[in-house]
Amino acid sequence: MRQLIPRPHFLENLKRFREVDVIKVVTGVRRCGKSTLFALYIEHLLSSGVDESQIVHINLEDVGMEHLREYKTLHDFLLTKLQKDRMTYLFIDEAGRCPDFEKAIDSIYIKKNTDVYITGSNADLLSGELATLLSGRYVEIKMLPFSFAEFFAAGELKDKTLAFENYRTMGSFPVVVTQLKSDMALADQYLEGLDNTIIVKDVVARKGVSDVALLKNIVRFLCSSMGSSVSIANITDYISRSGRKITQKTVDKYVQALANSFLFYPAERYNIKGKNLLKTLGKYYIVDSGLRNHLLSSIHTDIGHQIENIVYLELLRRGYRVNIGKINEKEIDFVATKQHAKEYYQVCATALDEKVQERELAPLLKVSDNYPKFLLTLDFLTGDYDGIRQVNLIDWLLKAE
Repeated sequence: MRQLIPRPHFLENLKRFREVDVIKVVTGVRRCGKSTLFALYIEHLLSSGVDESQIVHINLEDVGMEHLREYKTLHDFLLTKLQKDRMTYLFIDEAGRCPDFEKAIDSIYIKKNTDVYITGSNADLLSGELATLLSGRYVEIKMLPFSFAEFFAAGELKDKTLAFENYRTMGSFPVVVTQLKSDMALADQYLEGLDNTIIVKDVVARKGVSDVALLKNIVRFLCSSMGSSVSIANITDYISRSGRKITQKTVDKYVQALANSFLFYPAERYNIKGKNLLKTLGKYYIVDSGLRNHLLSSIHTDIGHQIENIVYLELLRRGYRVNIGKINEKEIDFVATKQHAKEYYQVCATALDEKVQERELAPLLKVSDNYPKFLLTLDFLTGDYDGIRQVNLIDWLLKAE
C-alpha cells in the first residue's frame, strides 16, 4: 500500500468544515491529489471514532462505477448507504462524470445526517445548476499540486537549494514527487501523458473544442508568454501570423476552456492608486512549472518568470486573491489580498546588481500605504530598504503560513 503524503493545509480545511451544513467541493487540476486528500480525511475520520459503515467513497472515473454515471441511479445508490440514526459521510470523486449529478447531490444533501464531499477537475462543475441549486450551500476548496514545503518534506534531498532546483525543473505533481523522484526522463514521460489527458478529457471533451492543434498552439503561446501581459487580440495575431485563420471569439473560447481545466490561472491587473481592476492585459500562470518546462522543452531559461509562477501559485495556496499591480507606468508583480489586508511582492532571480535592485524596488517605493512589501530573490542576501523586506525565496516558501 502506498504511503499517503500529508497535505496539511487542505486537510485542515476539510476538518474545519466537518459536519457543517454545506457541500464541500474540492476542485483542482487532474492528478493534483484530490482523491488522496479524501483518503487522508477518511483516515482522520476513522481515527476519530467514525465507523467504516458511515463512510461511502466512490470514484466516477472508475470503470467499475460506470453504472453510477446516471444521476437517478447515483441518487438511489447513495440513498441505500445512508445510516438511519448517525452521520453518513459521502465522498464522490469526479462528480462531473455523471450528467446532471447536481440533482442527485441536491436531493441527498437535504437528507438528515449527511455530510457530502465531491471533487471535480473542471470549473464547469460550479458554473451550472449546482451553483443555482445550492447557492450559499456549498464551499469550494481549491487544490493545487505540492507546495515547495510539501515537496521538500516528501523528498529525499536535505539540501533545500538542490531540492528547489528539482522543484523548479520537474514540478510538483504528487506522482512526480513521490514516485519518480529525480528521474527526469520518467517525469517528462509522465507529464506528456498528463498533458494529453488534461487536453483530451478536460478541454476537448467537455468544451466541444474541435481543433486540438490550435489548442496546443495556444498552450505553448501562454507558456512562452508567462510573466508578460497577454490579450486575446495578441494571441489571435500570433496564430494568424503562422497562416491560420482564426477569430478572437474562438481564441477566447479556447483560453477559457484551458482556465476552466485549472491548467492556467488568469491574473487581472489592479490599479493601485485608483483601487480598481483593469480588464485588459492580464497575465496567465500555469499550474505547474515542470509541465511548462515539458511543453517548452526547456528547463534552464527564463528562470525569473519560472519563479514568478511559483510565487503566484504559493500565494493562491495561502488563500490570497492575487492581481498584477499597476502604479503609474510601473508594475508590481503581485498584489496579494486577504481579508481586506494587502501584501505587495516583487520577484526576481537575483538583485545583487545594484541597478537591478533599484529597478525592482522602484515600483514598491511608489506605494504609499503601510501594507507589507517584499522583494523575493534566490540571493542569500536579505535586508530592509525603506520598509521593503528583501527575503530569500526558498526560505519564504518554507515558512509557516
